[in-house]
Amino acid sequence: MIRIAIVLGSTRPGRLGQAVADWVASRASERGDATFEVLDVADFSLPILDEPLPPSFGRYSHPHTKAWSEAVDGFDGYIFVTGEYNHSIPGALKNALDYLYKEWNNKAAGFVSYGSSGGIRAVEHLRGVAGELQMADVRAQVALPFATEFENYRTLIPTAATEKTLQILFDQVIAWAGALKVLRPDRSHGNEPGIAA
Repeated sequence: MIRIAIVLGSTRPGRLGQAVADWVASRASERGDATFEVLDVADFSLPILDEPLPPSFGRYSHPHTKAWSEAVDGFDGYIFVTGEYNHSIPGALKNALDYLYKEWNNKAAGFVSYGSSGGIRAVEHLRGVAGELQMADVRAQVALPFATEFENYRTLIPTAATEKTLQILFDQVIAWAGALKVLRPDRSHGNEPGIAA
């Protein structure tokens, strides 16, 4: 079955992203066409990128990098939950993305964002990063403006239209995650696509 990670990108105390990720995970659990798991960047305590070799080499020297690599690698696609910080993504999320390369390749990416403008500017930056990491980003996007999707700018209460958009996002990420499987090596056998064992 397709496996999708819900990647929670903010690490700030009191972050609104926790409620957003919980909502996404709750709705995801109602589906039967994929399995979902929350990957919280905060749980990995990643320092500012400290690997001596570029991540494309795939030769990691630190336990925190190896743990993050192992956590990310087993998924077929990702739904990134991100706030908007100064018209972009949180530094912790960018740092977490920069740690790895092959683990992200040829997988689907969708985005759920929040902020004063719904986080749309953060996602515009995140789409560029995802493209460089060879992720296929889907068109559907869930944007959660504080003024319309949060009561008193703090408590998430998604509108019916937003709930519908989330389901479309799930549909697209799952479909692309499945389609891209043919491009990824069968790591259990060590075979690259198009190369005989």
